[in-house]
Amino acid sequence: MSRDLKNNVTAVQTLAPAEYDTTADGAAVDLANYSSAMVVIAAGTATGTNPSFTFEIQHSDSSGSGYTAVDDADLDGTEPVITGGNDEAVYKIGYKGTKRYLRANIKTVGGTDTPTLPCSALVILGSPRKAPK
Repeated sequence: MSRDLKNNVTAVQTLAPAEYDTTADGAAVDLANYSSAMVVIAAGTATGTNPSFTFEIQHSDSSGSGYTAVDDADLDGTEPVITGGNDEAVYKIGYKGTKRYLRANIKTVGGTDTPTLPCSALVILGSPRKAPK
């Protein structure tokens, strides 16, 4: 079994790198064949007056519908509310739930003068049920 990290995790994009100025749903990430997952949100510089971007981790049994917010008990860490005071950072949130699909979501955008946030989100899948040799 290979013990290096690269061969034992998979990174899947859920929110594509972009400058977001409105709510956005990330793409579904299939957790099948993995026993652990973590969402990583990378944020750039928030612009506008009093910008505020609330993130939510959502899960579902189906890839195309039925997404709901993950209960706090099924998260290791807190979903960020990114403002001008805590932007330019990386946020990690572990997932302990049992649903098959996971995604990151920009739930609300607040502020004036067209608040924007360059960001992206990945789901890191770990503990593969069949590890490489």
